[in-house]
Amino acid sequence: MTERIRPVTDILNDPLRNKGTAFTEDERRKLHLEGLLPSGIDTLDKQIDRVLGHLESKPSDLERYIYLMGLCDRNETLFYATLMSDPARFVPIVYDPTIADACLSYGHLYRRPRGMYLTRHMKGRFRKVLSNWPIKDVRAICVSSGGRILGLGDIGANGAPIPIGKLQLYTACAAVPPDGLLPIHMDIGTSNAALRADALYTGLREEPASSDEIDAVMDEFVAAVQSVFPGCCIHFEDWKGDDAIRLLARYQDKALCFNDDIQGTASVALAGLITALQIVGSTLGEQRILFAGAGSAAIGIADLLVETMVQEGLSRQAARERIALFDINGLVEKRRRDLNPSQARYAHDGAPTRELADAVRQTKPSILIGVSTVHGLFTEQVVKTMAKMHERPIIFPLSNPTDKAECTPQQAYAWTQGKALVACGVQFPDVEVDGKTFHPGQANNFYIFPAVALAIYATRPKRIDDTAFIAAARGTADQVSAADRDKGMLYPQQKNILATEITTATRVAEYIFDQGQATVERPEDIRAWIEAMTYKPVYAGA
Repeated sequence: MTERIRPVTDILNDPLRNKGTAFTEDERRKLHLEGLLPSGIDTLDKQIDRVLGHLESKPSDLERYIYLMGLCDRNETLFYATLMSDPARFVPIVYDPTIADACLSYGHLYRRPRGMYLTRHMKGRFRKVLSNWPIKDVRAICVSSGGRILGLGDIGANGAPIPIGKLQLYTACAAVPPDGLLPIHMDIGTSNAALRADALYTGLREEPASSDEIDAVMDEFVAAVQSVFPGCCIHFEDWKGDDAIRLLARYQDKALCFNDDIQGTASVALAGLITALQIVGSTLGEQRILFAGAGSAAIGIADLLVETMVQEGLSRQAARERIALFDINGLVEKRRRDLNPSQARYAHDGAPTRELADAVRQTKPSILIGVSTVHGLFTEQVVKTMAKMHERPIIFPLSNPTDKAECTPQQAYAWTQGKALVACGVQFPDVEVDGKTFHPGQANNFYIFPAVALAIYATRPKRIDDTAFIAAARGTADQVSAADRDKGMLYPQQKNILATEITTATRVAEYIFDQGQATVERPEDIRAWIEAMTYKPVYAGA
């Protein structure tokens, strides 16, 4: 058999070094690539144009997602240059809502590994297994069990695209250098029997581990991360609600970590509320808030709203009294015996009811936040009841993907004659009611977590706390112009997302320095310092 020699030509198979048709004539000679590429030499911009043409020919966003993931495997620079050329266009393709379809079909779409795949059976060997990762300066890990994905429930190993996508948004939205980012799926088993029976499922075909076993596994994992990748931030993503709350509480004071489902969701919701309250001329402490849903997202938002009200001068107890929860078993009130401690602190006196409209009449909220994943829960009766009590009701149906939203912006505006201030978890198109155009906000975490990640990347803090996410929310809300608020817009325009994220990251970094948590020296100009370390999607030598 003829021996196949593969020296420097392996560069064409290395996504970090591959330039494809952008290799210059001199590079082709030096790297022995002559004859291995078409003779035309492209600029990066021309390559992006070609990618855009390929994407236009695809029949669906899922096919565009598959194409872009393949591009990332071939040429990482071109992948990020494409995403960063128009993040508002590409975020819905590489993340929510398209990634929900990718997750549902992951075992059937799988092509090649990306990141790391750990299991509970590696307990006792996590430090050794993590050491297999070829890059040693890992600055952030996003780890998911796949236990609660985008309203899809427990999809186990099919959730592997989630940490991959989250870290890609670190770079696409906030220019966090991608080489120090590591996505990990932590396979603890899945309760999804259909997946366990799927011949192409890529994960453990086992029931989920118990809470005690999960804690033991994650204790070792967190310790191993701190040993193998000192100073690395752990981003918990899409763990089952009880696991998510428990793990964040378990490690928040022991390791550099955060949970985007809890803290990021809370922060972006708070940002939209700050803007909405600027529009109505009121303060958060003057509101009554009802959550439809009482899981980790609801508790995370509620807790952050309480901390914000405390900053505004309310006592913690008074702040909690302004917040009510409603879940599958009805209004969370003091006679309920099925509440966990996080829910119980928001249980108040009230009549039991399983009807959301009745809960609205009882609690009289000026703000209604949906994190229930129950499509259509915000009925016409519910919304009109709020509109009767408040001139400008604030309605946030945040569940995603789209078919999980509690109501649509079209419905919220129509049922309130355009008086509602609306934000959703995914982007809906503009709405016209009675000849007036309304711009529903997108309370998408990508306004927050990439900026927080960039601030962490820059400041190398010892810890990150909830209050940093209040700083992120204020930094985001402050970038909504008066003109945009006059249009009912609650978030900054997405076309300038990189500048927006850097501004928010600067605010978070200032907070980290003020709290004495940074492990690097404070620069005189924090923004310029952060901008200097951001990732630029250009070819080496260009």
